[in-house]
Amino acid sequence: MDTNLAISAFATLGHAGRLSVFRLLMRHMPQGVRPTEIAEALSIKQNTLSHHLSDLERAGLIRVSRQGRSLFYSVDLERTGALVAYLADDCCRGRPEICAHLTGAELFSHDEQENGMFNVLFICTSNSARSIMAEALLNDMGQGRFRAFSAGTVPRGAPHPRAVDLLKRAGFATEGLRSKDLAEFEGEDAPWMDFVFTVCDRAASEECPPWPGHPLSAHWGIPDPVKATGAEAEQALAFATAFDALRRRVAAFVALPMDALDRISLQKRIDDIGRDAVLEGRNA
Repeated sequence: MDTNLAISAFATLGHAGRLSVFRLLMRHMPQGVRPTEIAEALSIKQNTLSHHLSDLERAGLIRVSRQGRSLFYSVDLERTGALVAYLADDCCRGRPEICAHLTGAELFSHDEQENGMFNVLFICTSNSARSIMAEALLNDMGQGRFRAFSAGTVPRGAPHPRAVDLLKRAGFATEGLRSKDLAEFEGEDAPWMDFVFTVCDRAASEECPPWPGHPLSAHWGIPDPVKATGAEAEQALAFATAFDALRRRVAAFVALPMDALDRISLQKRIDDIGRDAVLEGRNA
């Protein structure tokens, strides 16, 4: 990367507001985010956000695309990757042992994975429906290769009855399912995660501390069935739709050839699963 371009990018990210916008967009990658959603998540005014987006776009750090009448902003991963490489290049040239962790040389390294088990955490806001269903689905469909957990940033306190009933009728185990606070998985004694997936937009927008071991993460946004209104049949349909969407995501995930993919390839594959979910939702 040209030094002047790097200076411009660093100067742009040196502002707290612009950095917050950039970090939020990065958490949603590879999906784009509408300006209204960014403003709501960060509690900033639309005119202030417009200035931040313009500055980030001018620095080449983000880009915008139009889908119908909506604009979606996303991080320019090529430019961002070049910026990271600019920082690391002099350090790592000829000294790979110093920067091995930057290249993803070790995909998974914790003790449980050595026994063939991958730990996976599903996060949503209330941990009552979507993440609960995803936990139950993966623990069953993973056939002993995955151990799934779920948590909420603001847990409701108990799984939603409709979610539990739907799982039971579909033949999935529900024993032990409970609504859990994300804090349970942030302590020193918490299980070491290999994958972390957010299944609601609000949870994806919230800041979380770095996970130990830097697990692979992706956003698999699913509309919240709990918010469905109308007749009993309409509410039941919302839960069934979310359940089917999650089952497709989990099926695609467990079918991935984990042993044959490097970290970058695996990240792309789990991102693609989330991207397919968004496209299906927009085409519905």
